[in-house]
Amino acid sequence: MYNSFFGFTENPFNLTPDPRYLFMSPSHKEAIEHMLYGINERKGFIVITGGIGTGKTTLCRTLLNRLGEDTRTALIFNSFISDMELLKSINQEFGIQMPPGAETKKDYIDALNIFLLDIFSNGANAVLIIDEAQNLSSAVLEQIRMLSNLETAKEKLIQIVLIGQPELQGVLTAPSLRQLNERIMVRYDLKPLSFREISGYIEHRMVVAGGHGTARFTKGAVKKIFSYSGGNPRRINNVCDRALLVSYAMGIYDVSGGIISKAVMELTGSSPAAGRGLAWNSRLLYALLIVILVTAAGLGGWRFRDRLLSNAPGDSINPAPGNRNATIAGAGMKSEESPLYNDAGKSLSILFSMFYSRAETSGHDFNDSYPDLVSYNLSPEYYISLKKPFRISMPAAGNQARYMVIKDTGDEGATVIDADGKERTIDRDSIINNWGGEVSWVYPVPKGNATMLQGTGAPEVLELQKALNGIGYIVEPTGIYDQPTSQEIMKFQKDFGLHIDGIAGPRTRALLYQMVM
Repeated sequence: MYNSFFGFTENPFNLTPDPRYLFMSPSHKEAIEHMLYGINERKGFIVITGGIGTGKTTLCRTLLNRLGEDTRTALIFNSFISDMELLKSINQEFGIQMPPGAETKKDYIDALNIFLLDIFSNGANAVLIIDEAQNLSSAVLEQIRMLSNLETAKEKLIQIVLIGQPELQGVLTAPSLRQLNERIMVRYDLKPLSFREISGYIEHRMVVAGGHGTARFTKGAVKKIFSYSGGNPRRINNVCDRALLVSYAMGIYDVSGGIISKAVMELTGSSPAAGRGLAWNSRLLYALLIVILVTAAGLGGWRFRDRLLSNAPGDSINPAPGNRNATIAGAGMKSEESPLYNDAGKSLSILFSMFYSRAETSGHDFNDSYPDLVSYNLSPEYYISLKKPFRISMPAAGNQARYMVIKDTGDEGATVIDADGKERTIDRDSIINNWGGEVSWVYPVPKGNATMLQGTGAPEVLELQKALNGIGYIVEPTGIYDQPTSQEIMKFQKDFGLHIDGIAGPRTRALLYQMVM
């Protein structure tokens, strides 16, 4: 209803598990990396847990997109099944044709074992993913444990990913499932979004939905969204969807804290009174504290009243004087200018926004790739080699991580996006002096097999060879990944501190992508 008003091509806050909308918070990124590690290293059992609405199913869909063509998958969503129904579902998902008259567990397990041995002999892998695994019965979980016995002398033939709510951990600790629990080699518990990540999450979803900054959630709105949702993505989606509807009805583009309060009231049937009560109690305590101090100290207490009142809670929070005009050494900034750094959530939001904007301009097709955040440790003098928007980590201020978002670079410095979203120019020394080591950018990861090695022939190899030539590594662009190409890749890997193997894997290709115009 509100899409055309805000300029969206689709609803940004739908609850469907669309991998395009997965916001790669540190927790979600780690969960994906845990699953990919467990699958690629053939660890057998992997368990991922998380609360209701934290994005487990979307994570599951994203995982499927990231597995190569040499990985066969079976996805089970219905966890209220018997052990026999499980075996039938697994074989059906893998596309295994059962012989006529097959009825017993042994028939299905034998057919599955033949299938797994066949794909293993061809260098492929098999993954079984079970969502909502906390609902599985003990009998079914024991049957799953028995499937892990399908193995060779050195490798597991099937990798099993159990995804469920936190109570799954309790289920697995039951004495009857001790043998299964001891076989789980990879575990990860998915965390809700932090307060600082929510702004980036909201912006990411609006950008994916085709937004161009027309809709804007104020800082007050983000605070109330966090208070209502606790960082739970499903709750964030619900309240943001309702808030945009309220804003549309009012004919305004800025979503304020008041609109969020109205949206929460419509969703829950009650206003968020608890927060107001807490604020009122805090004001009362401060007032009592002032009275006590003034009474105890007489008129001398008035010397401190301004400081006390300035710290009293209210509807807005003012930054400390020392942080209001934060500057970066060597940047030549005026005191009234905004800081050049952004927090983790805002920096991610800016990076993804610039990535999608560039992709739209160039007509990039995401049917064959998906955007991901990649991070490297690079020396600061390499900044001039980075041709696409990136962020660098900066020395932290207390417990808060800080990042400088760089739009483009030049011989004398760079263009950065400051805390207000404005472009600013800084000199080379400002980059070198504030370089924290870690550099991150958004990279369109190719779906399927993203690794090239000697003998590979594909259009992607030709693009790789042209990229190498473009940055000074000379190879003949033949479209075949030959020995000279492998040798130049090894030089590139050595120059930039990558693992030297002569194979153009995802990290090598991601760095090449960043260094080519």
